[in-house]
Amino acid sequence: MNSPTTGLTRRATITAGAIAALAGLLAPRMAFADEKQVADEIKKLYGDKAMAEGKIRLDVPEIAENGLVVPINIEVDSPMTEADHVKAVHVFADGNPLPGIVSYSFTPACGKASAATRMRLAQTQNIICIAEMSNGTLHTAKANVKVTIGGCGG
Repeated sequence: MNSPTTGLTRRATITAGAIAALAGLLAPRMAFADEKQVADEIKKLYGDKAMAEGKIRLDVPEIAENGLVVPINIEVDSPMTEADHVKAVHVFADGNPLPGIVSYSFTPACGKASAATRMRLAQTQNIICIAEMSNGTLHTAKANVKVTIGGCGG
């Protein structure tokens, strides 16, 4: 007998529900990046080049009550002259589906090497920021953000 509201038989409704439930069980779980994947991404960019701490002010909250909108502010100490400036800044997270969060390019015309955005964090994780200077040196900063409500499915 067909349902008056959907036009489907009871058997078709049960079959559709079973297929949906089975698809949910068989669907692959979302995989998250880890520290090794972040290190591999950084190695792709810079090889085994040494990185010094300092010069980067990475401002992220220690605790993010909502992983959907976590603010991040980055500022790199540089005179931003032709001879001495920040070329690029890369941000990585070791607990998101993809390790790379955002990359910025700078020139001396920028006047200041700073950027602000919001990112989605799936779970509590480390945020790693790398600044590439015009002379080829690299600087890094790291912060841990505890996420209390998941952003990417957590």
